Amino acid sequence: MRKTPRLVAAATAVSLALVASACGGGDDTTSSATDKPTGNATLWVRDSQKGFINLLTDAYNKSHEGKIQTTVIPAPSFVQKFGTAAQTGAGPDIASIDLVYLPFFASKGVLDDLTEVQNQLTWKDALSPAHKKLAEYEGKVYALPFTAEASMIFYNKDLFKKAGLDPEKPPTTFAEMLNAARKIRALGKDHYGFTMAGQCGGCNVFEVAPHIWASKGNILSEDGKTAQFNSQEVTDVLTFYRQMWTEGLMPSNAKTDNGSIQGTTFQGGKTGMVTLGAFYVQTLMADKKIDFGVTPIMGKDGGTASFAGGDEIAVTKSAKNKAVAYDFVKWATSEEAQTILAKNSIVPVRTDLIDKIYAPLDPRYKPLGDAMSTGQTPYSVVENGIINDNNGPWATLINQAVFGTGDIKAAQETANKAAQAIIDKG
Repeated sequence: MRKTPRLVAAATAVSLALVASACGGGDDTTSSATDKPTGNATLWVRDSQKGFINLLTDAYNKSHEGKIQTTVIPAPSFVQKFGTAAQTGAGPDIASIDLVYLPFFASKGVLDDLTEVQNQLTWKDALSPAHKKLAEYEGKVYALPFTAEASMIFYNKDLFKKAGLDPEKPPTTFAEMLNAARKIRALGKDHYGFTMAGQCGGCNVFEVAPHIWASKGNILSEDGKTAQFNSQEVTDVLTFYRQMWTEGLMPSNAKTDNGSIQGTTFQGGKTGMVTLGAFYVQTLMADKKIDFGVTPIMGKDGGTASFAGGDEIAVTKSAKNKAVAYDFVKWATSEEAQTILAKNSIVPVRTDLIDKIYAPLDPRYKPLGDAMSTGQTPYSVVENGIINDNNGPWATLINQAVFGTGDIKAAQETANKAAQAIIDKG
């Protein structure tokens, strides 16, 4: 759910296979959406979902005539495995897919049109706007929102107090965040104001891009066809992060972190702030070592934004049991299903349920839930190549601009040209 370190998989290889042979419709044995939902339907999910998926499918299976059979796929191989299987018609009936890959798979013709399925939902207008946007391709809907994730700044209230900062007034601008980081660093050589995953493209679209959005900038055009890595808003954010690095406000491991240690670094109790997702609330609550607060990711001079992450749930074009598949994907957005997810630290994809089933679990869930109504996600059919790939333009830009020579503008121009070349190639 978090926007990595997740599938930095071989989406390029999958793309070649799908271009060669996009999957067609099902054969004569395939049930239609109007059939009674009975029998078995298959579902593929990533192993990152194994903590809750059986709870969800068990609840459905106990209350419905149709049954869901789940296969858990290792996260690093999910995109390629699903893409290859769907292309040959050997894939599952249903798939839970990281929302950033929806435009890619929809463009390759392997997903079923769910426009009418979504229209049947009385709560369709309350579904996460970002999820709905990424599920659309050429005017049709190819998935329904399933699980959600939001990015926020977590801060150590005890360190704020020790540094003379008000723990109930977290920073709301770059200047305020820089001031807080400096004061926490001043507590001692083993204390740091902030940490990040400097070697993780997916992490940094989840964690850094919201600063750009909150500053009224962007990294891609609305249709995903124009790279905007060289905008002034991107310059401002990279300059801000580089300042924290050059002033020694981040630990040295931030430069090489691939997303695996920033959370544990914060849990060590000597780092003031870190940007992560809703899943981290549950981690910190279980750890019970830190009195933490949660605050929105801010823009240069104010404003807030969040990355809307998570999964969409789709029916494959070659699904053998579409009746059960359609029934399950609709049920997955119901209050019953979303409550099960909420109790397992998953942000509901329905904005109308945040205050009812999610925020009451812990007050720190409230801002994460609220962020889903305004959360953003870049729309691109080549997202993996330009953003998620740790050797791609976005990850390279972050690493060079923040930790490199300091020529931020040059790094931006190089990254923007590389990103645009990937977009143009498709």
